[in-house]
Amino acid sequence: MRTLMTLCSALAAAALLAPLVGALPAGAQQPTREAPPALGTPKAFTLPPKREFTLANGMKVTFVSFGTIPKVSVYTMVGTGHIDEGSNEVALSDVTGEMMREGTTTRTATQIAEAVAGMGGELSVFVGDDRTQVGGAVLSERGPDMVRLEADLLRNPRFPEGELARITANKAREVAIAKSQPQSLAQEQFVKLLYGDHPYGRLFPTDTMLKSYTLAQVKGFYARNFGAARAHLYVVGVFDAPAVERAVRAAFESWAPGSAPTAKPPAPRTGHSVTLLDRPNAVQSTIMLGLPVPDPAAKDFTALAVTDALLGGTFGSRVTTNIREQKGYTYSPYSYVSTHRRDAYWVQQADVTTKFTGASLTEIFGEVDRLQKEAPGTAELDGIKNNMIGIFTLRNASRGGIVNQLAEADLQGLGDDYLSGYVKRVMAVSPAEVQRMTVTYLKPERMTLVVVGDKATVADQLAPFRRPIP
Repeated sequence: MRTLMTLCSALAAAALLAPLVGALPAGAQQPTREAPPALGTPKAFTLPPKREFTLANGMKVTFVSFGTIPKVSVYTMVGTGHIDEGSNEVALSDVTGEMMREGTTTRTATQIAEAVAGMGGELSVFVGDDRTQVGGAVLSERGPDMVRLEADLLRNPRFPEGELARITANKAREVAIAKSQPQSLAQEQFVKLLYGDHPYGRLFPTDTMLKSYTLAQVKGFYARNFGAARAHLYVVGVFDAPAVERAVRAAFESWAPGSAPTAKPPAPRTGHSVTLLDRPNAVQSTIMLGLPVPDPAAKDFTALAVTDALLGGTFGSRVTTNIREQKGYTYSPYSYVSTHRRDAYWVQQADVTTKFTGASLTEIFGEVDRLQKEAPGTAELDGIKNNMIGIFTLRNASRGGIVNQLAEADLQGLGDDYLSGYVKRVMAVSPAEVQRMTVTYLKPERMTLVVVGDKATVADQLAPFRRPIP
């Protein structure tokens, strides 16, 4: 209450002073603002020492002692997900992941939830394109218990048949909600155009698919794709390393290796195309514009990430400044580099006012063209690089952040210097390199454009973009 009264008093005083400030005599000098301090030199990120070992069955284990809070994050990454689905099995991996949460041969779903709560933590199962993540964070002394629980979940799923209809119905509702949003429709069409019938190009299952899934299919997916040879356990935080290692060996060492991870590299399309999905009377158009780019293992990837940040990937980027701050066409445009295992694409996305759809595209292409013709200034680029390094440091300031960074590096087959050398690599990117990245990789004539909007208003605006931009 005292804080609130103090704030109110300060606001009232400011309101009284405001007319006086605005009423300075003509010719009177305004107070000089002090310049902000110059940016310092970013410090290199140092990952705490990690210990790695491999079990006899091929399962990899990584320990990282981190922080002082008495908690530990325990996550098992299994190299399976949407990549292992057939063309008529979209989201079968998601259904399998949800079914794994419904109990083991020794514990019910309720007992699992109670056990995790008793450890002072939580448990999640997340299925992605290339990996399935099982785990959570618990109190430090319960680290060994969490290891044993994850092993039970991964090795002994019960797959109760009575839960399948509920899980597929829930998934159908999630899909229906997602497909009511223009951003999801644009994403679905964009990846389909880029990847075709590759698993990366299939975003949503049909209702018919979901209703057709049987318990035998779920069990078959699990049997084909879950095993020690695809698993990597990460333990990060404050924990008793010898006790946790004993638990790991006892719980996982007898797990069958199973098959090696699927090698199914895509061949993404790089040709120019324009697709308009009609959304009658929409007040906004959703734009997705992009193309395949080098993956994280490529030499140019860091420079490309810096280029993306400067062009559209940060709040202070050129595209954002142009069509948000200066033109007012949109509220939150953004670009990013999306990655799979040894694959990536760059995309610029924006929800723009319908009548400015064509104008927004003109400005986006204009910013690409400007960066191709002229390297950015040193001050502008330094600001972007410092922002990237700050975000990177924040991502690595938590147990979960470190797990994610390590898992991504392992997925892409990157070396130990991926994290430790990040700051140095970013700071080394020069204005000339940013220009070269734009010229080499961000070629408008090879971009895929998807727009979800009111066809009656937008179709004519897209006419100039239907031919490749020179």
